[in-house]
Amino acid sequence: MGLVALLLTTCGGASLALWRFIATLPPLDLTQAQLRSTVVLDRDGGLLRPFATGDGRWRLPLRAAEVDPRFLAMLTAYEDRRFATHPGVDPAAILRAAGQWLRHGRIVSGGSTLSMQVARLVEPRAARSLDAKLRQMVRAVELERRFGKAGLLDLYLALAPYGGPVEGLRAASRAYLGRDPARLSFAEAALLVALPQAPEARRPDRFPLAARRARDRVLDRVAARGVITPAEARAAKAEPVPQGRKLFPMLAAHAAEAAVAADPASRSIRLTLDGRLQASLEALATERAAALGPGLSIAILALDNRTGAVLAQVGSPGHGDTSRRGAIDMTGAVRSPGSALKPFIYALAFEQGIAHPETQLDDRPVRFPGGYAPENFDLGYQGTVTARRALQLSLNVPAVELLQAVGAARFIARLREAGARIELPRDTAPGLPVALGGLGITLTDLARLFSGLARGGSVPPLVRRPDRPPVEGSERRIAEPVAAWYVADTLRGAPPPENALAGRIAYKTGTSYGYRDAWAVGFDRRVTFAVWVGRPDGNAVPGLVGRVMAAPILFDAFARFGGEPEAVPRPPDALVTTTAGLPPPLRHIRRDGPKTVATSLTATLRIAYPPDGARIDLGLTETGLAGGAPDAALALKAIGGVPPLTWMIDGSPVVAGVRRESVWSPEGAGFARISVMDAAGASDSVTVRIE
Repeated sequence: MGLVALLLTTCGGASLALWRFIATLPPLDLTQAQLRSTVVLDRDGGLLRPFATGDGRWRLPLRAAEVDPRFLAMLTAYEDRRFATHPGVDPAAILRAAGQWLRHGRIVSGGSTLSMQVARLVEPRAARSLDAKLRQMVRAVELERRFGKAGLLDLYLALAPYGGPVEGLRAASRAYLGRDPARLSFAEAALLVALPQAPEARRPDRFPLAARRARDRVLDRVAARGVITPAEARAAKAEPVPQGRKLFPMLAAHAAEAAVAADPASRSIRLTLDGRLQASLEALATERAAALGPGLSIAILALDNRTGAVLAQVGSPGHGDTSRRGAIDMTGAVRSPGSALKPFIYALAFEQGIAHPETQLDDRPVRFPGGYAPENFDLGYQGTVTARRALQLSLNVPAVELLQAVGAARFIARLREAGARIELPRDTAPGLPVALGGLGITLTDLARLFSGLARGGSVPPLVRRPDRPPVEGSERRIAEPVAAWYVADTLRGAPPPENALAGRIAYKTGTSYGYRDAWAVGFDRRVTFAVWVGRPDGNAVPGLVGRVMAAPILFDAFARFGGEPEAVPRPPDALVTTTAGLPPPLRHIRRDGPKTVATSLTATLRIAYPPDGARIDLGLTETGLAGGAPDAALALKAIGGVPPLTWMIDGSPVVAGVRRESVWSPEGAGFARISVMDAAGASDSVTVRIE
């Protein structure tokens, strides 16, 4: 009885002492323990870019459910076999440690559980004393009660030290293995189990031999406890230990910085970016910038036409490349678009019934009010061309003529109504030069406008975060569906750059005045890509032409996106016909605007053959050739005028007619009006009867 009383008294005294000790402890402060690095993720949860904590540590968010189960099995087998059953303190381990202390007169092993290790990480103590150990035990039980086993394991995976500023399993796996710990080999898992025991002494980037020895000890112990087989342990020991630290990913650096600045309180931000596409386009920009020469930058933007989501945003060839001012996000810089906005002039003209893709326009020297006399890029003229061909060849005079017809102020207003930020020269009203780039716009807004063409004229609001969809009804309109399709169909026939296939995507290029900016924007039904090339400081670059510099990058970007391009679907009420099939008012652009034709000293243009009123026997009937006669053709000949010449029969261009002499094969007998027009706008006509 006396012994029992003594034991009860001792236990009671110990309990009272423990209670008093617990009472002296301050409330558990988890502020620093719960601090995590901010991470920016792609649409599928892949890591784009992490940011260090305020004190410079890399502590990436991670949950046990995201970790390879083999690592968790090794961790508990090596560190805390009874983790699933004890309340935070393992009595058997404590008794073993106490016995070793009594025998040796010093602490040999602390009997620590994973819960106690988390307690030590939450409240670091330098001294290894009984007081510190008791404090860990109390805090371990407290942590278990608050978070449970799953939450406590998450804390360990976030806080465990791995050397230097690297803390937590995800940061360590990224730093030493170059990937997240979702899938690990036995050797990799054993290494990551071993490092937190002595993180500075076992860092693979500094002490690879020590890291290997520690890893192999873990493999031996977990093999002895049946977690892996001896054969698996031997194979794992044969694997090399990483001997350096890998850089953390820095994809979409500009987009990530903007997202963090807009939402500084969030620790995990998911963007709509496609990580695979982003990495591929960043590599493309870096490769092409290096080939183009020093000082040049490249920006690329990709939009999902269905949702308006940003799929890729490359602001520069390299965020840290100071020689190219890589820290500047050129997707948001205001620059002159050159001819890149011409498609929207045509769209407005189509929408207002001023023109149709097959309407004939004049490409000839013209002086508009105020003395404005635009010239084509090659300083040549095509004469009379259809609106389709004028846009495909990016001819300047027809675009300015259409802008005069629709009104420059109305054109600028339409762009702004569609949500584009348009900047005009200070204290100037919109004028005809805006057709050729006399304004400022960002690559992002240009991409949105072209995406609108792919969507039947409806410009989508940009979506950068999947958890923040746009407000319903926030779409803007750049054109009516039929006009948008006319432009999309026309641009699909634009001549491609060298070594590219024609007719696959609709695209337009632009070159700003003085060779400062080169642009290329292309789209199909699925996606829109926009490319800018130039110097961020705005200096001129000789030879910087959109078709030469930016268009090849655009076509390469489409190839990297993958899949077969899909044409924009045709609206049911679109008019698909030839010039002759158009209503008469649409066959030619109205010429009642206040402009004057540049004078020319060339001889007067006139048709030399056939003469006016002639009756020409080609052996035809009203339905075609008579009596199996050979193919009949009528020779056409003109003198004078400014070449190239355009021949027309009843208002329809003759395919072969760009020279002074041409031929025409009539489909049947009857009257025909034969016309010819030169590059200066002069014309002559005759009427003949074909028999």
